[in-house]
Amino acid sequence: MVLVVIPTYDERDNVTPMSEAVLQQGEDFEILFVDDGSPDGTGDVIDSLVKKNPRIHVLHRQKKEGLGRAYVAGFLHALELGAQKIVQMDCDFSHNPKDLPRLVESDGDLVIGSRYVKGGSTPGWPFKRRLISRAGGIFIRTVTGMPIKDPTGGFKCWKREVLESLDLNSVQSAGYSFQLEMNHRTWKKGFTIKELPISFTDRVQGYSKITPGIAVESVKIAFKLRQNG
Repeated sequence: MVLVVIPTYDERDNVTPMSEAVLQQGEDFEILFVDDGSPDGTGDVIDSLVKKNPRIHVLHRQKKEGLGRAYVAGFLHALELGAQKIVQMDCDFSHNPKDLPRLVESDGDLVIGSRYVKGGSTPGWPFKRRLISRAGGIFIRTVTGMPIKDPTGGFKCWKREVLESLDLNSVQSAGYSFQLEMNHRTWKKGFTIKELPISFTDRVQGYSKITPGIAVESVKIAFKLRQNG
């Protein structure tokens, strides 16, 4: 079973079409929504989906504690459910569900949907945003030594044994820097990391959760990872 873990916070308009799009990718796919107490009623919509389809699961959390905390909770629950591969992706369709089979069928221990390998793209992004994102990736590779072209990407497929080996309860990053910390831990343990090209688009429904503090957080965690080896 492949379990797609999708954190949600105020994604009421996206959870239904996203669940339909994911489940269309194959009978082996199931979904675990991790809702952080969305005030817009997202959790209620997910509950209705769970009642209608046994391939949809939900983990309700009391409050918003950061993307990293949501994913750790989701990964631990996915392992309990017996998933052999665990995918993480956004709920806003910036990650295309049609790319799921490619990620799952790849032979990497960790497969990253990458904006910055050959064939990857960020349609609709202004030049300044592309520049900042690419410069950030170069900075992270330089500081940490990780040979990953899209170190902050959030569309990934993990083999079960990788997550089992990473001691998820000790993950320190609560926010978006979770992506860097998890990549670094995987790389340091010698697992194979593969990047596949994807097209990353901006959300259509809802609002972005990205804030300026995310860049500062990423810089801090990059130096911390370097110090810790």
